Order: sequence, then structure tokens, then C-alpha cells
Amino acid sequence: MPTLPILDPADLPADAVEVGRIADAWGVKGWFKVLPYSADPEALFSSKRWYLQPSEKGAKSFFTGTVLLPIRQAREHSDSVVAHAQGVDDRDAAEALKGARIFVPRSSFPTAAEDEYYWVDLIGLEVVNREGIALGTVRELLATGPQTTLVLSYAQEDGKEQERMVPFVSAFVDQVDLPGRRIVVDWQPDY
Repeated sequence: MPTLPILDPADLPADAVEVGRIADAWGVKGWFKVLPYSADPEALFSSKRWYLQPSEKGAKSFFTGTVLLPIRQAREHSDSVVAHAQGVDDRDAAEALKGARIFVPRSSFPTAAEDEYYWVDLIGLEVVNREGIALGTVRELLATGPQTTLVLSYAQEDGKEQERMVPFVSAFVDQVDLPGRRIVVDWQPDY
């Protein structure tokens, strides 16, 4: 009979952000492979308390709700992250976590450098141009090779939802005001 990890039920923190997913077991000593949602998975390394929820895809999971996973060690490995957690002591226990969604509190993210922003902090911000014309609200961000692109949602006069893209680079972004929930750009509505 395979061993299962020992996980305690927990409440998901109010500022929790989904940062990755457990892909599979890695080795025989309870390590597991994580697929981070960011090219820079610092949030996974900075938090020693991960919160797990079962996969959304309907895959069977041995746990329900939210559970706490105390992390012993996490490190980069090739194109992913590998981690080892308390209560996950062999390959079977690590395999049982496959597909679990990983959340960490936003408060445990490392402080971003000046002019650096976490994508999660930009989603929902209003975007206006230098003339004060509203261009839309940040719905998502896309990594498009050498730059990141803001994907904005806005309503046309007939009420239809439309999409606008603005490169998130200093040539076009004048100001990011996180407390004011606003981004000012050098961009026109007809671009």
C-alpha cells in the first residue's frame, strides 16, 4: 500500500496567490517537481509554508480543501523547481501530490526592486494615456519573448468587450501607481 503525505488542513490566507503546480515525484526520497507559473520562481523559494489545493481538472486527490505543506527545501533544477517537504518522505508520498495547486501568501514574496512589479499586482489596474483617456483594465500579462505585454479589457460604445495590448516597457510606460491602482502610458486608443 503506497504511503500518503501527512498534511494538516489549513485556511487559505486572504492574500494567497497561486504560484505553481506539483508535476510529479522526483527521485525516491520524497522530493517532487514543481512547475512554477513564473520565469522567476522566487515566491516559491521565499516561503516555507505552501498551501495546496487539489487540481481543478477533476483528477482524483487524496485530500480536499486547503492543506498546509511545510517546505524543508526548494531549489531550481533545469526548467523547473524541485522541493522536499515535511511529511513527504518517499516517492509514493510525493506522487500522491501530483497535480496539486500551490499557493503562497503575497506577503511572503520578496520585495520587488525599483521599477519591477509582480504580475499579480498589475492585474486589475486601470490604464490611461498621458491625456487621461482610459484605455482599459489589465486583464492579464503575456510574456512575448524579449518583453511583457499588458492585455487590457475595455468596453466599446455598443457595450462589446474588446481587447487592447500595450507593451510593458519603459518606452511606453510612464508610471505605475500601485496604491492608486493606475498605470499611465504613452499610447493612443487607435493604436
